[in-house]
Amino acid sequence: MALPCDSDGICMFCKTKPTILESLICNTCITPWHLPCLPITNHPSNIADSHKWVCPDCLINSIQPVTRSNHDGGGGGGGVGGGGGSLMAAVRVIQLDTTLTDEQKDKKRQQLLIGSLKLAHTNFSEEDVVNSVLHVFDGSECSICMQLPERPVTTPCGHNFCLRCFEKWISQGSSKCANCRCLLPPKMAKNPRINSQLAIAIRLAKMARSGCDVPGGPPKVYQFIHNQDRPDSAFTTERAKKPGLANACSGKILVTVPQDHLGPIPAENDPTRNRGVLVGDTWMNRMACRQWGAHFPHISGICGQSTFGAQSVALSGGYVDDEDHGEWFLYTGSGGRDLSGNKRTNKNQSFDQKFENMNEALRLSCLKGYPVRVVRSSKEKRSAYAPDEGVRYDGIYRIEKCWRKVGKQGCKVCRYLFVRCDNEPAPWTSHDCGDRPRPLPKIKELKDAVDLTERKGAPSWDYDEEKGCWLWKRPPPESRKLAGTVSPVNGNRGKVKRKLKTASVKEKLLKGISFLDPAPFACQICRKVLANPLTTPCAHNFCKACLEGVFSGQSFVRERVYQSGRSLRTQKNVMKCPSCQSDIAEFLQNPQVNRPMMSIIEALQREAEQMEENSSESSGKNDENEKNVNDESEVSEQCDSSEEVLEENKAGDMNQAKKKFRKCAKGAVVENKEEHNDEAIDV
Repeated sequence: MALPCDSDGICMFCKTKPTILESLICNTCITPWHLPCLPITNHPSNIADSHKWVCPDCLINSIQPVTRSNHDGGGGGGGVGGGGGSLMAAVRVIQLDTTLTDEQKDKKRQQLLIGSLKLAHTNFSEEDVVNSVLHVFDGSECSICMQLPERPVTTPCGHNFCLRCFEKWISQGSSKCANCRCLLPPKMAKNPRINSQLAIAIRLAKMARSGCDVPGGPPKVYQFIHNQDRPDSAFTTERAKKPGLANACSGKILVTVPQDHLGPIPAENDPTRNRGVLVGDTWMNRMACRQWGAHFPHISGICGQSTFGAQSVALSGGYVDDEDHGEWFLYTGSGGRDLSGNKRTNKNQSFDQKFENMNEALRLSCLKGYPVRVVRSSKEKRSAYAPDEGVRYDGIYRIEKCWRKVGKQGCKVCRYLFVRCDNEPAPWTSHDCGDRPRPLPKIKELKDAVDLTERKGAPSWDYDEEKGCWLWKRPPPESRKLAGTVSPVNGNRGKVKRKLKTASVKEKLLKGISFLDPAPFACQICRKVLANPLTTPCAHNFCKACLEGVFSGQSFVRERVYQSGRSLRTQKNVMKCPSCQSDIAEFLQNPQVNRPMMSIIEALQREAEQMEENSSESSGKNDENEKNVNDESEVSEQCDSSEEVLEENKAGDMNQAKKKFRKCAKGAVVENKEEHNDEAIDV
């Protein structure tokens, strides 16, 4: 990424002041640039052309859809498809042409930008347009490291930062935005939240550029197995409606895996959606999560058997010793609490935990190297990686070590080191690929640990260097339980054929893939593309009109009057975010539109509209060509059969002459109805 010099003449990229010989002045915006920090493709061709040099910012701004020229007579457009992305692809083609000299390349680029060079017949694939998708994110870089934000955090003033950069900035004692110096809310500065919508959008663009398959794309055709033994969703009886889902009955199990299934749930075991359980899938509660097999117990945090292994765990903030670092976390085992009588919600440790029952299941998975599914709950308030609401599936982890130590409440607890090893990227990152083998983190509490257990042999779930993915190195153990679904109806397994449509990257960013996978830039109230987006301190995105409409008619303070008529102190109204329980009343007093996100959406909309216009023009031309071809074929057929038509006309005239008169039964002659003759003819 190229950056100009600031007002003091210091390069914003290398932080040095260039000399006169190393400086370049843009001919359009008169901005100084540092020549060594510019890419080679942006260097002037020779010294003589330095005064005509145009900076990269002005070059990108000048790449706009080219209109038709009048002398063209409404013919083809002046640019490649008329779109900015196609025009950039055409510039790349000219730059890579080895048959042209530098002067010819400069001349062609200039002609292309002003619209005099016609490349309407040049075919550019979707990949050429996809390569320029990331250009729309140029205004959303981290304001500290000037790169695309990794685990992005968006401030209420509309600026984006990496989570690590933001935490480092706050740790230095600053309470203001590093970009505009606006005062940050103390709650956000203490516990920043990741903008998951922006992270998903960046990941989709990266995956499209690298040629990887976008998760949630067109599903393959798999076998459908119907399950009609249970209700469609969790329900409560009339007596249990008041407590909510505490006494709810589980709904239909919608996957075909048994409850002791180890590892990810592929598409073959998902007959309802035909896509499997993907990283980032979110459910409203644990009962809905159970239906998709990510974590079967709806109360317990560990799913496993002491003699078989553990299938999944849930991070819900149940133990104060838990530490969540995203790609790895320290998990506390179960037990050690007195839950007798009415103490089901007791959170105080009263005795030591031991490696037994569920804790032994986790220990066995550590020794064997089995994969463990991990779900995170919004009840975990101490972690920046927890979802905003509901329960989210975060992929496959592997237990590397387990031990016991004295916890914060004075009793020994079982501890487990989980490290992520999934083929899909994490929900909080913008990477376009999954995990790779990484070194284990240093754990300080291992110094005082007892009963340390480490795996000595090769793990069953490991990374394959040749295939470049995580897979079973040894076959998984055979299941001891039946799957949650019944056999196919009438014993037949029918395949369903569907007509699938592949969407472009811009359509996926704006419209989403399906109802289950909405668009990254969608308002969480109206579910449409964001218009004048607002980003709350709790990292939720809404349209400005939608968010103001929710709180319309509500005042920020409430006047209170005592019964005797004496006025009391005014009380602040609590305005909760529509997506969570955070108070955003202070933010609503002066909401700032997220300008970088709005520019991204506008750029995507312009390119999508231009692509639709180009496709409609091309389809119209094809229809005209087909019509012309059909007209020519009809004319040729008439010319070829002209002699036959003449012969048919002659034969018709002879028949009409014969039928002018006809005899009556009495021998009188009668006139023909077609021709009137005044003379009578005797027979």
